[in-house]
Amino acid sequence: MSAAPATPASYDPIFNLAARILLAAVFLVNGYLKLTGYSGTVGYMGKVGLPLPEVMAILAIVIELGGGLLLVIGWRTRWAAWLLILFVVIATFTAHRFWSVEAARWFGEMNNFLKNAAIIGGLLLVATYGPGALSVEKR
Repeated sequence: MSAAPATPASYDPIFNLAARILLAAVFLVNGYLKLTGYSGTVGYMGKVGLPLPEVMAILAIVIELGGGLLLVIGWRTRWAAWLLILFVVIATFTAHRFWSVEAARWFGEMNNFLKNAAIIGGLLLVATYGPGALSVEKR
């Protein structure tokens, strides 16, 4: 007896997991870089005008590493996605204000702004539809 042919719907759990891992990679890598370059992170946060840059750096590290890990394992994913959406919105409007930079930086900041908007789009899908079958929540 042969197995039923694969259908697009049969790939959903795998694609959902892949999407969560790809989204999480952004936060895990950036959280790790903020952690290992902590003094630079604090300096940057002060430069963009955030109050209490030491506290903000720690908060960013915890949100990125914690939220990224929750996305990968698929536990509390909707909550994690909403937290990461809030984080990305704040980071985007704090650090990538392309409309207020000199011409030499305009393209890079606009590009980062739009990339962050795309990340928010992916997180909105996770927040709306949940982690999928291949997750701790579904076990």
